[in-house]
Amino acid sequence: MDARFLLSFVTVVEVGSIAEAARRLDLTPAAIAARVHALEEELGVAIIRRAGRSVKATEAGLKILEPARAVLRDIRDLRAIAGDGIALGELRLGVFVSAMTSVLPPVLKRLYARFPELNVFVATGSSVELCRQVSTGAIDAAIVVEPQFAVGKSCAWCSLVEEPLVVVAPLEMADRDAHELLRAEPFIRYDRSVLGGQLADRYLRDQGIRPRQRLEIDGLMAVAALVAQGLGVSLLPDWAYLGQSGLAIVRIPLPQRAPVRHVGLIWGEQGPRSSLARAFLVEAQAVFATPTPERPAGDQSGKQDR
Repeated sequence: MDARFLLSFVTVVEVGSIAEAARRLDLTPAAIAARVHALEEELGVAIIRRAGRSVKATEAGLKILEPARAVLRDIRDLRAIAGDGIALGELRLGVFVSAMTSVLPPVLKRLYARFPELNVFVATGSSVELCRQVSTGAIDAAIVVEPQFAVGKSCAWCSLVEEPLVVVAPLEMADRDAHELLRAEPFIRYDRSVLGGQLADRYLRDQGIRPRQRLEIDGLMAVAALVAQGLGVSLLPDWAYLGQSGLAIVRIPLPQRAPVRHVGLIWGEQGPRSSLARAFLVEAQAVFATPTPERPAGDQSGKQDR
């Protein structure tokens, strides 16, 4: 069975489109369709079906999807082992959305300077989902907000960036008190399904502040853009990109000890690309100048109260 056929099938199912799978794999749609058809001929059963404009796995396709992914991971592992985990192979890296612009680019710049031939696959998602994928071996490492739960004994975590909560307000409100803004102005709430939003919600409760909530939304830049339009104020992690956005906003420190969002790297310590993940960590630490001790993911020792 040709591994390229398995890769084409898995990619089609994951992206839901033969055309998009072709773009991802740098092939023509006809080549992708031919590969999947050849796999169906070999298996003797249909494994994909069209559903409107998208493509989905059939019942038989769903049965072989996870085994096919496992085979592809095993093949990548063999390549990585043969190439000592660094010189050859592909690093499969997860990144939560706001880190795509603030953390990932400068680290990749350094990593490619060190390993020009390196191939990196980047997947986006929530920090919780990316941690799960690292623990199962679906990806090798991930830039995430620090997990608040035990991920797995085989995973390690290292903090790279600390982002204390700040009040984000329109520029003309720069001279006003942070708590007074949170009480008096319309409030744009950072989504409470993500850790930054949960930290903000906990702080407001602890301080007895009941904001005049106007809306709740995910995405730091989305919130900042709404603030810049004068629609309200917000309580956000002090994400470095906010100061580089060019938006007419100001970041006002909290008068009390601010809760901190930690952004860092989680990786599988025992995987065949663990050495490559550590190489990524070294470059990330150089970028952010954070020689933070590593510890098992989910270890709560030494954390700030937040």
